[in-house]
Amino acid sequence: MRVLIDLERIPWDEAWDITIHTFAYTNHTVLPEALERWPVNLIGNLLPRHLEIIYEINARFLKEVKKRWPDDQDRIRRMSLIEEHPEKKINMAHLSIVGSHAVNGVAAIHSEILKKDIFKDFFEMTPQKFQNKTNGITPRRWLLLCNPGLADVISEKIGTTWTKHLEELQQLKHFINDPAFLDALDKVKELNKIKLTNYVMQFYSIRINPKSMFDIQVKRIHEYKRQVLNCLHIIAMYNRIRKHPDAPFVPRTVMIGGKAAPGYITAKTIIKLICSVAFTVNNDPNIGNKLKVIYLENYRVTLAELIIPAADLSQQISTAGTEASGTGNMKFMMNGALTIGTLDGANIEMREEMGAENIFIFGMDVDQVEELKNRGYNAWDYYNNIPELREAIDQIRDGYFCPKDPNAFKQLVNILLHYDRFFVFADYESYMEFKTLKKSNQKEHWLKMALMNIACSGKFSSDRTIAEYAAHIWGVSPNYARLPAPKPPPETEPLK
Repeated sequence: MRVLIDLERIPWDEAWDITIHTFAYTNHTVLPEALERWPVNLIGNLLPRHLEIIYEINARFLKEVKKRWPDDQDRIRRMSLIEEHPEKKINMAHLSIVGSHAVNGVAAIHSEILKKDIFKDFFEMTPQKFQNKTNGITPRRWLLLCNPGLADVISEKIGTTWTKHLEELQQLKHFINDPAFLDALDKVKELNKIKLTNYVMQFYSIRINPKSMFDIQVKRIHEYKRQVLNCLHIIAMYNRIRKHPDAPFVPRTVMIGGKAAPGYITAKTIIKLICSVAFTVNNDPNIGNKLKVIYLENYRVTLAELIIPAADLSQQISTAGTEASGTGNMKFMMNGALTIGTLDGANIEMREEMGAENIFIFGMDVDQVEELKNRGYNAWDYYNNIPELREAIDQIRDGYFCPKDPNAFKQLVNILLHYDRFFVFADYESYMEFKTLKKSNQKEHWLKMALMNIACSGKFSSDRTIAEYAAHIWGVSPNYARLPAPKPPPETEPLK
């Protein structure tokens, strides 16, 4: 708007029409701390002309709101681009909605939450703006490149055009009762697990059992993604093995990886807890090879390319209603890992594609989470009534896993017991029930579930996602004509 009005001297209405047709807003989170609000004083000091324009946009927008709802002062206040209290701030999400011709979420449930909750007022005013575009991943990187063994096995059965038309993976369903094909999938997974085993030995000097279940959670470290819930399960398994060393137990290697924002102290503490628990478990001679825990440092794309093809189990355990979509869940699915997850983000659509019998769904759904919020969540109720949970929390709080600094995790326990917005304890029992995974030692059944995951991953190609953005938001069609060769860079004089 500044460029069009001030530099190009275009009238406001024409400039605004150009602007809203230039922009579309894709929302990637429902968490309030990530929906940015910028202090008016900051913008005023740095960009005073921009602030003037924002105020004018807001004035004209609120005039339209008043026309629709002349007596609804609360709605007008809620929809303003400028928040007055406790500090005057610009609501950047509101500005993004008002200044765009389309608004979308990145999974079906996420888009519904935007319409029914986060941006409800704006949806009621301009419902035609709101769409859904479920995320996707590229099969060229996340299968063909990172898992060539699996790609070859697939191509031998259905040809090679699936790399551009991922829906063709559905043809793999015809081989669900083919023992030779299931055996080929198993051998590919085994080789991928050996590669990861060698990596762990090289960089962590920890010998893990490649025949154990590779139970993996790799993603940004955040309270809503609930790495703490995973950690509580590790502690529960550890305690069970110590108390019942002769009980049957499917050997498991739990790997957790991810980075935390530099100033996010709680997330940093969660990493420290995982590492402390890992050190205790891995050095307990009574545990042996039954359970190993690895914290994967410096999680990044190149490491993901090694981890994801080797995974048996993928953890997607965010509190229902908090994960916009996820894409790691899709990568694991495409590589034949089974998912344990909540009805959140793209997990819901994954279940629709593969069938409920091929995914482990646990915990509360969005409506149950909302009901719990309204009823009031008391973590102490779960702590007092679930002995195994209480034991794990007491061990964390009392320094069992960090004897050199016994107070290291007291604040984290305090958050879990008093301030937990993500209801870790409420989903604990349901999570633990599935985490026993009684079918995990039934190899053929597991392989058939893995095959169904691969075969049903076609919807989650980024090709489909990008085509939908092009068609429904930008109104453009793909041009398959050969692009001209890029021009060579201009010659430059050598530096003197």
